[in-house]
Amino acid sequence: MRTPTDMPQRRRLSRGRLALIVIVAVLFALFMSLRGLAGFWTDWMWFDSLGLGSVFTGVLGAKIALGAIFTAAFFVMVLINLVIADRIGPKVRQTGPEDDLLDRYHATIGRRTKTVRVVASLVLALVAGLGMSGDWNQWILFRNGGSFGVKDQTFQTDVGFYVFKLPFYTSVVNWLFAAGIIILIVTVVAHYLNGGIRLQTPGQRVTPQVKAHISVLLGLLALVKAADYWLQRYALTYSTRGTVDGATYTDVKAQLPVIYLLLFIALLSFGLFIVNIWRRGWTLPVVAVGLWALISVVAGVGYPAFIQRFVVEPEESTREMPYIDHNISATRTALGLSEVDTQPFIYNQDKTVATQNVNDNPGTIRNIRLLDPTIVEPTYQRLQSQYSQLRFNELDVDRYPIKTPSGEIANTQVIVGTRDLNVGQIPQSSWEGQHLAYTHGYGVALAPANATTTQGRPDFLIKNVPQIIDTSRMTADISTPQLYYGENVTGYAITNATREEIDFVEADGQTKFTQYSGSGGVKLDSFFKKAAYGLKFSDWNLVVSNFLTSDSRIVYQRDIRQRVEAVAPFMQFDNDPYPVIQDGRVVYIFDGYTTTDRYPNAQRADSTGLPAGSDLGGKRFNYIRNSVKGVVDTYDGTVKLYIVDPSDPIVNAYQKAFPALFAGVDEMPAELKAHWRYPEDLFRVQTNMFGRYHISDPKSFYEKSSSWSVAQDPGSTVNGSSAVITSSQTANGTTVVRTREARISPVYSLIRLPGQDNESFVMLRPFVPFSEDDSKKTLTSFMVANSDPAKYGKLTVYEMPSGFNIDGPAIVNANILSDPEVSKYTTLLNQQGSRTQFGSLMLTPVNNSIIYVRPLYVSSDNNTQIPELKQVIAVFGGQVVMKPTLREALQTLFPGANPQTFESGTITQDDTGSNGSTNNGSSSGNSTTTTTIPSTGNATKDQLIDQAAKALTDADTALRNGDLAGYQAKVKEAQALINQAQTLPNGTTSSSGSSGSTTTTTTVRSGTPA
Repeated sequence: MRTPTDMPQRRRLSRGRLALIVIVAVLFALFMSLRGLAGFWTDWMWFDSLGLGSVFTGVLGAKIALGAIFTAAFFVMVLINLVIADRIGPKVRQTGPEDDLLDRYHATIGRRTKTVRVVASLVLALVAGLGMSGDWNQWILFRNGGSFGVKDQTFQTDVGFYVFKLPFYTSVVNWLFAAGIIILIVTVVAHYLNGGIRLQTPGQRVTPQVKAHISVLLGLLALVKAADYWLQRYALTYSTRGTVDGATYTDVKAQLPVIYLLLFIALLSFGLFIVNIWRRGWTLPVVAVGLWALISVVAGVGYPAFIQRFVVEPEESTREMPYIDHNISATRTALGLSEVDTQPFIYNQDKTVATQNVNDNPGTIRNIRLLDPTIVEPTYQRLQSQYSQLRFNELDVDRYPIKTPSGEIANTQVIVGTRDLNVGQIPQSSWEGQHLAYTHGYGVALAPANATTTQGRPDFLIKNVPQIIDTSRMTADISTPQLYYGENVTGYAITNATREEIDFVEADGQTKFTQYSGSGGVKLDSFFKKAAYGLKFSDWNLVVSNFLTSDSRIVYQRDIRQRVEAVAPFMQFDNDPYPVIQDGRVVYIFDGYTTTDRYPNAQRADSTGLPAGSDLGGKRFNYIRNSVKGVVDTYDGTVKLYIVDPSDPIVNAYQKAFPALFAGVDEMPAELKAHWRYPEDLFRVQTNMFGRYHISDPKSFYEKSSSWSVAQDPGSTVNGSSAVITSSQTANGTTVVRTREARISPVYSLIRLPGQDNESFVMLRPFVPFSEDDSKKTLTSFMVANSDPAKYGKLTVYEMPSGFNIDGPAIVNANILSDPEVSKYTTLLNQQGSRTQFGSLMLTPVNNSIIYVRPLYVSSDNNTQIPELKQVIAVFGGQVVMKPTLREALQTLFPGANPQTFESGTITQDDTGSNGSTNNGSSSGNSTTTTTIPSTGNATKDQLIDQAAKALTDADTALRNGDLAGYQAKVKEAQALINQAQTLPNGTTSSSGSSGSTTTTTTVRSGTPA
């Protein structure tokens, strides 16, 4: 056996190695600290560059104040109790088995008792107190919130108390109770270490002084719990136990009395704990706690459950009636449904009347939307993105004054999109290319939503890079088309560097440069700023690059959603911001919401169907207001929030806290007001809820006998609607899973509403009768939300008359799919290398008639698809008509009508995006293919369709062989044959009789975008 001296000696660290480890550790800690400081400083500079430094300091100040107050409070409370524990500890400890442990503790602490007390108190205080800084938003609302001017019907208390005061009171009480538990534990441990509590000593185990101290702490905990019970009363107005949310029968008749009983027991326990100071033993505290626990379980849980099961459920409609009434009133007010104007729709199914309505409403007919933004997005991308580093993230619907075919200038629906910078596709991937050369997107592409070119593509009024505006039909100024901020733009860019920024490439191959002249971003006019941003982005090129000067600016946080959410983190924003041309620039408008889940007795909002990008999706709320319109300038990045609903108490509280952040609606330029849109997310929520909450009678509400549902979505393919799975939880906790059809999305329309003199820009969504299995699909009503500034936010419901079974969207879609002409057309194309896709089904009220219009797109079934509008389907009273244009479809559907559509004019423009100097920056030539369509002679309808099928087969063969020009020519030939067949009734022949031919010239432009 080896002796200890024979064992190998453990290698000691040399002084050099130890010093190296220490230096590395210090440098790492210094780096992390510097990076944190750099992040803090750069955040401040970002807010200051927007003129919103007060927002940064306001939020930071609230966090610091809360953290400091509660840290200090906990520190004082713990320290006081530790001092008391030391002072009342026994001078001479009784001997016992614990002496060895306690002697070692006191030997270790020695004279450092005060230091240990302070350090222990500080550490615990930091842990317990800093967490309260996360409640800064509650604190701001608590300090600045006011009255709602409305009282709840349960406790007759102003709603402002529930929204502004109660959340913070609850947080404080919960914190005090948790802090009390921790302090009690720490105090007991201190008494044990001081000898005041002996666990293994016979006789007295707790000294009278210690017993008194602990009894006082237990009594204070009982008082805090009593305060908690007092606040729990108000929380009953958020209950989800009953048939509706809010305080219902069981809450008021069973739970509320139990809360009062528990409050009394808490106060009684406080008294017993105090009395226990002068009594021997722990009998009274044990009795108090035991009684408290027993009543909490039996009365607090069992009794309300018993009442719900055996009193309420057997006669629920009777018991819950007054509380349902409370819920209806509160929900309508909280969700902005209390002033919905319900009007009868005087429906007339007579075709003669409908024909006259079509002639009398040219503005409505002219603005029926044919371009579906979700479908034509690839078309915009292919024809108008121009360069690989530019992309259309999303297309939006708006309206602009445009010259109509009749010569007048009138508001017209348009589809507009911006060319945002696609950072991942920048041609030059070097640091210089990523951050100095390719810094911005470029301009917009805009086309009327109600017209196409002869090819079925968007009729662009604003197009190309550089921007070309069709001034003969539209007046617009985009003198500053550079977009430094946009949707989904990531990373940072440097402007005003010595390296010029690339704007675009001209037709002759010359690169056009630009110099930034705005005030956006942070000026890098010192070494320390460059170093701070180098640390923030972990990029030392910002420090060492010679391209940067004292005039250079760093532009970051370029995603417009991130910008508005950063300056107003307490608000939620709509999923669909949209661009507006204003004063030579492009700005984005955001719809901002104030929400809370604290509105008493109101139903939780149904957010089913909200898009993934919505801040409201998955959020629990029962109150919402579209209180703010946010505007982000895409050139200099400035963010402005305009209050459009000054009656909202929540936004008024935030304005009081951050006055520099908000501006009054009167300060918004009229040019922007003209482009207000009622927000989609809010309208989805409101229509989801209104289907049931249009019912005022509590009994009918309970029975759901006259409830509505948002109409089923007809889908965009020949397969019809898609199903969605929803689950709902019943009052007894059972989860019922149901499969239901998806709901139709709301659409923007520019229409003249019944009884109105002029067209209004509205959002529309139809309703059908409620049914669990989606079997009911007739139209009951439709809701519109007005977007015009003079009537902004006005909700109107047009209710169909009884006695009419008016087809809803799902029935209309079924009729379309089963129509022989539509079925034959789609089947033929879908089997021949093409793909058909339906656009939105547009329900269009025309005076007292209802017309459905649906565009049909055709695209190649490959990666180069460009959906083109080839057919327009119009439906009235069960009759389905499909024609190449809306004008032809309406004329066929309503003989004698003279519909005023944009298609009345002749559109011959070249929509490929290549015009003069903007041929994608390429000087390559074009190839032209001439296609000759043979004369059809006296061919029958079926023969024409057979010829079209053969042409499509030839087109498919050409595509497989890589002959794009031949493919396009054959597709056009097939389209012409199908259009000719549609003009013939069944069994008749073509009357052309010509021995000639039809010649179509197809131009295919070659060249690769720069």
